[in-house]
Amino acid sequence: MGPKSAMGTKPSGIKRKLTTHALAPAPLNLPAPPSAATLPAGPRPQRGAGRRRWGKRERLGAAGGRCCGTRHRPPGHCRPGVCLSACGAMGNCHTVGPNEALVVSGGCCGSDYKQYVFGGWAWAWWCISDTQRISLEIMTLQPRCEDVETAEGVALTVTGVAQVKIMTEKELLAVACEQFLGKNVQDIKNVVLQTLEGHLRSILGTLTVEQIYQDRDQFAKLVREVAAPDVGRMGIEILSFTIKDVYDKVDYLSSLGKTQTAVVQRDADIGVAEAERDAGIREAECKKEMLDVKFMADTKIADSKRAFELQKSAFSEEVNIKTAEAQLAYELQGAREQQKIRQEEIEIEVVQRKKQIAVETQEILRTDKELIATVRRPAEAEAHRIQQIAEGEKVKQVLLAQAEAEKIRKIGEAEAAVIEAMGKAEAERMKLKAEAYQKYGDAAKMALVLEALPQIAAKISAPLAKVDEIVVLSGDNSKVTSEVNRLLAELPASVHALTGVDLSKIPLIRNATGAQV
Repeated sequence: MGPKSAMGTKPSGIKRKLTTHALAPAPLNLPAPPSAATLPAGPRPQRGAGRRRWGKRERLGAAGGRCCGTRHRPPGHCRPGVCLSACGAMGNCHTVGPNEALVVSGGCCGSDYKQYVFGGWAWAWWCISDTQRISLEIMTLQPRCEDVETAEGVALTVTGVAQVKIMTEKELLAVACEQFLGKNVQDIKNVVLQTLEGHLRSILGTLTVEQIYQDRDQFAKLVREVAAPDVGRMGIEILSFTIKDVYDKVDYLSSLGKTQTAVVQRDADIGVAEAERDAGIREAECKKEMLDVKFMADTKIADSKRAFELQKSAFSEEVNIKTAEAQLAYELQGAREQQKIRQEEIEIEVVQRKKQIAVETQEILRTDKELIATVRRPAEAEAHRIQQIAEGEKVKQVLLAQAEAEKIRKIGEAEAAVIEAMGKAEAERMKLKAEAYQKYGDAAKMALVLEALPQIAAKISAPLAKVDEIVVLSGDNSKVTSEVNRLLAELPASVHALTGVDLSKIPLIRNATGAQV
């Protein structure tokens, strides 16, 4: 089935009466059909002539007046109303841009008519016409030949870039459509790419490495000239072909360039040395000329500067003299004016001083009176008040001192009575204690010693107050006992040395120490 019509949906199979008024192709901007008056009169044209005129109308398409594409009715002999009505109801108008071509083929009654349109429009019948498109855009190809042996047997890998497109001349476009219509762009690229790679490979085998590497433009031109006829027979045009890269895997190209590089480097070094030598010589000559010119110029400048300074000094001296004279005259006149001004100022100051003295005299009198009224009188009153207060304070202090002395005397007498009573009590106690000691003799001494023993023990054990326990190490129990007995034997001597009391005279302790001995 053909595509839908641009004027509406495809009509159904129900028979309808077609009229030129209802289905006129006016929206298609088709030319008006020829009227009966304009139809050619006379006998029917010959078959060959009609076919020739018909061929011209074929190239014009629907816009040229061809109605149905049938061979059985020559152009101009179709019924206009029926043909135009059929055109409006059973076909489509196709448009195509400048970047692609439209191919319309087929027709009624077995027509082999083909129409090629790009950047325009064409008419196609439903069901009996076929429309296909083919791209006219540029296609970029990158032919690549790997490890191809050159004329010298060196394997090279060459990569190129080719820009190709389908040609728009009618005959060549027809050839391209015949071979590539219905294929996508990638299929077309593959066909052309294989052709270019084959020619590139064959040309590489006829050239040396130097010819390929050093003259790439000539190499690319040769490939383009050899491959253009073959791809041209496909309707393809080679717009450009360039060599992108040439390299090998055996370092032939790098070795080839080393010798030339060394020669060029040598010549460059020699040229640089010679240029530096010539430049040095020329630079020295230029410096000498520059210094000569500079010295001459400096001499002239110095002479001109000296003359200028002399003239300037003369002018300055004259100017300074005139300036000094003017300055002295100005200062003298200024001094005179200042003297006059000072004299006037002194007279003014004398008058002001007289006025000021009179004012100060009146001010002194006023101040004296003000001091008498504001200071002297209040001071005398304040002095009298302070004197009265001081006399009262004096009497107060005397009475307070007498009271304090009486208080201290009473307290002293009370404390003396207490001390006297305590002394009498202590003397009585000592007296009774002495009588008791005298009465009991050794027993009293023993009591004193026993009372002093806790204090003695505390003093002796003070260094050991922070010791938790004392462990006496001995393998024999009798030795521990002997150590204890030794301590008891030494105790009376220690007590006698500390207190002056001889514990050895006490019978109990003497017996204990004697038993130890």
